[in-house]
Amino acid sequence: MKKKPSTLRRVLRYVGKYPLSLFGSLFFALVSVGAMLFVPVFFGDAIDCIIDVGRVDFATLSLVFIKIAVAVGISALAQWLTGICNNRISCNVVRDLRKDAFAKIRKLPLRYVDTHAHGETVSRIVADAEQFSDGLLMGFTQFFTGVITILGTIGFMLATNWKIGLVVIFLTPLSIFVARFVATHTHKFFVEQAKTRGEQTAFTEEAIAGLKTTQAFAREEENEEKFDEINGRLKKASMNATFYSSLVNPSTRFINNIVYAVVALIGALDVANGNMVAGVAFTVGGLTKFLSYTNQYTKPFNEVSGVITELKSAFACASRIFELIDEEEESSDENKPTLTLTEGNVHFENVSFSYSKERKLIENLSISAKKGQRIAIVGRTGSGKTTLINLLMRFYDVDAGVVLVDGTDIRTVTRRSLREHYGMVLQETWLKSGTVRENIKMGKPDCTDEEMIQASKATHAHSFIKRMEKGYDTVLSEDGGNLSEGQKQLLCITRVMLALPPMLILDEATSSIDTRTERKINDAFEKLMQGRTTFIVAHRLSTIVHADCILVMENGHVVEQGKHTELLKAKGAYAELYNKQFA
Repeated sequence: MKKKPSTLRRVLRYVGKYPLSLFGSLFFALVSVGAMLFVPVFFGDAIDCIIDVGRVDFATLSLVFIKIAVAVGISALAQWLTGICNNRISCNVVRDLRKDAFAKIRKLPLRYVDTHAHGETVSRIVADAEQFSDGLLMGFTQFFTGVITILGTIGFMLATNWKIGLVVIFLTPLSIFVARFVATHTHKFFVEQAKTRGEQTAFTEEAIAGLKTTQAFAREEENEEKFDEINGRLKKASMNATFYSSLVNPSTRFINNIVYAVVALIGALDVANGNMVAGVAFTVGGLTKFLSYTNQYTKPFNEVSGVITELKSAFACASRIFELIDEEEESSDENKPTLTLTEGNVHFENVSFSYSKERKLIENLSISAKKGQRIAIVGRTGSGKTTLINLLMRFYDVDAGVVLVDGTDIRTVTRRSLREHYGMVLQETWLKSGTVRENIKMGKPDCTDEEMIQASKATHAHSFIKRMEKGYDTVLSEDGGNLSEGQKQLLCITRVMLALPPMLILDEATSSIDTRTERKINDAFEKLMQGRTTFIVAHRLSTIVHADCILVMENGHVVEQGKHTELLKAKGAYAELYNKQFA
């Protein structure tokens, strides 16, 4: 198996897409640091001027202060431009990461979506990406300036007093080893922090989505206890990550303060003894310059704790995003032909399928549905009814056997072309945030308003839509939260009615609608189903008495099939289900 590249290498690949911003950041950081490196020189010259002359030479000092002001101004401007470049890099990289992660969701098999908490996935794309952005921005801002500052101050120190400069160069790297030691032991805490944050997001989303049910069963306290438990683990992980990473700062400062003290002591002795450096006496101004450079040189090391804390957290979050991007995708079908439907005949031939290897579900199932037939699927919960729908739409692929549409194995054509030939209304309704018009036209984006209104009238949705504040232009909240369950289901049915697909899947399509409206919609369905192959999953058996064929499923097997009257006479599983409902 090919080894995946490290998180750092993958991040650098994303950063490398923006060479101009990267070059700009490096260039302006160089200008900013370079300008600031001349400030100690000017201050040292000013001090020497005062000491040598024995009086204040205001003309010389004025010129020095002008130079200082110009250097500081150039540095500030360059630092501002560096920040712009770094922000551009950070925002672009995180945008690309989020884009790739969201695009990945579209390619993931339904098995992944069914087995992973939605909130945890959302946390990776939103919270983890934001955390990564903050860390990347801080890392870039301080990395470039820090490296240039270190190299620049080394050059100036060696030029000013090479003996003391070598002392600083050999002592300061001790702080790097301390920082590295702590960093290697804190990464696991940042990973734990990111995972727990994702778990908390998932639970919060679940709690909000199920708030009505939670209140109905008076389970608010249990939810609060569960949240407190997760919140406590997140606090512990965050405290551990922050505590151990914060050890770097006092450790590096302690070492760097020792370096500063050694430099001050050696330099002061050189000044007192009148020692010569490069043929020139080492003056108080020279010592001032050297101490300033020592401060500038050790500053990046002092700030390393903040950089390491942010970068470790950032890379922990980035690794979680890459985990999502690296998930196994659905097998590609880009090079496969599209499905050309002529009749709409559907056949299951010796189909076997299970969601897990340990538990068998469907085994050697063979059924047929011809053009225009209405196939009803009934059975107890867990018998495999919804699984059949998943296989028809190819949300899952069969483990064995074959599903044929007009004699074509559906695995040999593109999923999109297959699904375009189905219209599906599920018991669980879904509406996107947007207007009523936008939700209905999902079924047929290029339809006219007249076609949309006609479909709405056919499903008896037009009357309640017109009573809404802005009619078809009324904006619906998330998942149609400002509509009743029945109204949401009517809009979903209208969406399918507008599309007029050649094959239909109705999974308890009228479960949330009152009996009177259901009768009217069934009349509309009667017209819609004419000449179309239709699969109807039903719990209310009264809705499928006129089906051409009723399949009775138990434990993934079709135990009975036939028409309503035939199955009642057989007095088998169907008759038992029917009599229990109408006893």
